[in-house]
Amino acid sequence: MNYRNRSRQAGFTLVEIAIVLVIIGLLLGGVLKGQELIENSKTKSIVNDMKAVQAAYNGYIDRYKSLPGDEAAATMTARGWAGTAGAPVATAGNGVLNITAAETTTGGAAATEAAAFWRALRGSGLLAGDPTAVAVAALPRHAAGGLLSVTADPAGIYGQAGTFVCATGLSTKQAASIDALVDGALPASNIGNNAGGLRGASNATNPLAPTTAVAAGLAYNETTTTTPWTVCMKI
Repeated sequence: MNYRNRSRQAGFTLVEIAIVLVIIGLLLGGVLKGQELIENSKTKSIVNDMKAVQAAYNGYIDRYKSLPGDEAAATMTARGWAGTAGAPVATAGNGVLNITAAETTTGGAAATEAAAFWRALRGSGLLAGDPTAVAVAALPRHAAGGLLSVTADPAGIYGQAGTFVCATGLSTKQAASIDALVDGALPASNIGNNAGGLRGASNATNPLAPTTAVAAGLAYNETTTTTPWTVCMKI
């Protein structure tokens, strides 16, 4: 028996081991890069989902010269739309959309402007979905699986007045990326949730309803903040 040949066949050379390690490194790098591309694509899809609601809202105003959700149920029924949701008689057609912060993640009861909002956009065909759905069932889902909702609280949202489209159930990384896509590059502090057109907060509650007060400044740190985010973009 040739013991020298047996010894040579027993293991790998340093060059062979180095080649294997390089290949493994390239494979791992490719996997991580692929995951990053998927996450970036998902974040862009969430922003697009929010902008789709924004576009439907503006399209409705342009077509009907009225705010979606501010019309009585009878007005929408007369157009042939399914469902019963409409603005309360006392506020219908007053030119003011009233969807409280608390209704942002509940969709509101049938006799609220929160429910009327989704019926109007779906009945008009500007947004896909069932116009008869109310409450949480009426709220669409964004690309990451959380809720898409709209709020127009008279007291404002996160310190700003107006109408907002919100996305719930976001990771810290997703919230940071959305903030950068909407408002531009984040400052050196990595805090962008309490300034600009996009505002947000993080809490263990999911879905987290926005508040009327300005959110405390919180850096987008994936290590220290692991609770879900809700972000709201002004329409």
